[in-house]
Amino acid sequence: MNTVVALGPVDSDIVRGALGDSAELIVDPGPAELARAVGAIVRANVTFDKSVFDSMPELRVIARTGVGTERVDVAEARRRGIPVVITPGSNTNAVAEGALAMVLHLTKNLGPLTDLVRDGRWADRDAIPVGDVDGSTVGIVGWGRIGRRFGELVRALGATVIAFDPVADIPAEFRVDSLEELLERSDIVSLHAPLLESTRHLLNRASLDHIKPGAIVINCSRGPLMDLDAAHHALEAGQLGGIGLDVFDDEPAEHHPIMNDPRVVLTPHVMGLSRRAAAQTFLDAAVGIRDVLEGRTPVAVAE
Repeated sequence: MNTVVALGPVDSDIVRGALGDSAELIVDPGPAELARAVGAIVRANVTFDKSVFDSMPELRVIARTGVGTERVDVAEARRRGIPVVITPGSNTNAVAEGALAMVLHLTKNLGPLTDLVRDGRWADRDAIPVGDVDGSTVGIVGWGRIGRRFGELVRALGATVIAFDPVADIPAEFRVDSLEELLERSDIVSLHAPLLESTRHLLNRASLDHIKPGAIVINCSRGPLMDLDAAHHALEAGQLGGIGLDVFDDEPAEHHPIMNDPRVVLTPHVMGLSRRAAAQTFLDAAVGIRDVLEGRTPVAVAE
């Protein structure tokens, strides 16, 4: 029987059901289980480097839950002829909803208003503005599945959507020609681009100089898309009105001064892990492994 290991927590019932009777799933594997494993389901916080490959000489397929492969040595996998299955689409709605939740939290000033009521300062409510998504301009950086879905959600609330993506085709009704133009026009900016060398610190001191004063920035994509030092400076200078972060340069996130600001909402990289999304990504990962082990081409593989 084929041995498949879980590197990181998974829903065992879903994975075992999708793998079928021809494979056994081992959670918390030891060296012996790793040595005989032909498949591995790898969670986002697990580093899969050459040393891990060396500990798994029988490995035939890796399935990464999600689409980010920064912690997986894809070049080493390619050299060894091991496909890296990914699960695009499994968390599209969850991440888009998470970004929208952060937008609403910051636009409606829910944090300060909660403190006001809790502290018995009802008379101070006029000092805390309550904003609107309706009538705002929302700039989306990255026009993939999640960016498009997020655009649908905010348009349903009455926002005007503009988008910039250096790679993907964007319909003319949404497309702007540069990041600078998007930042200058947007009341809300949401990042949904992949992490590439060309997109690392896409939002930095220079680009944030172009942002519309008081704009809100949301990052539910990849932490290094935004330079936190530059974002903190822009926040303190009043150039930014609020920031929502679900992702960070290093995870677990180290403390940064930006985290002390009441205009910042923070979550620990969980916006893509809603109950439905998590179940779907575990299912897709297991099906991808089974496809490879049974000689079929998986739906999605990292390039």
